[in-house]
Amino acid sequence: MAAARGGGWLRLLLVVSLALNLLVAGVAAGWWLRHGGAAHGHHPARLEMAGGPLSRALTEADRREIGRAMREAMRAQGGSRGAMHESMAALLADLRAEPFDAGRVTARLAAQRSAFAARFELGQAALVAHLAAMSPAGRAAYADRLEAEIAAYRQRRRD
Repeated sequence: MAAARGGGWLRLLLVVSLALNLLVAGVAAGWWLRHGGAAHGHHPARLEMAGGPLSRALTEADRREIGRAMREAMRAQGGSRGAMHESMAALLADLRAEPFDAGRVTARLAAQRSAFAARFELGQAALVAHLAAMSPAGRAAYADRLEAEIAAYRQRRRD
């Protein structure tokens, strides 16, 4: 009987540890996204993180235009930063709640993941729309820069 109880506490400790690690990672990523280079309402760090080499291969003007398109699309869908802040505040409350409800935290994290996936899809749609509006020469130049970004990434991995 004591071994079963010990196993339950260990499981609870592991779940709480995982939740806290995810929280710290989420807070760090959120801070970085929020403060990672805001200029004129544009957040190049967000595009950089979400798109990797696809974003790095864009010109600064292209990144600004895609960022503007994403913000407009988010506003049109009723998205807000307030909802993200509320979700994080609710997660913090769930982590402090006694008794701890692992199912509730799991559901909250799944909802946050879903919201992030929706934003990522908006970014991809904005990128494709931007690429479709480019001239063939502009797309070819972008492809050249993307190819260079991929080669640089592979080189860094080898080093």
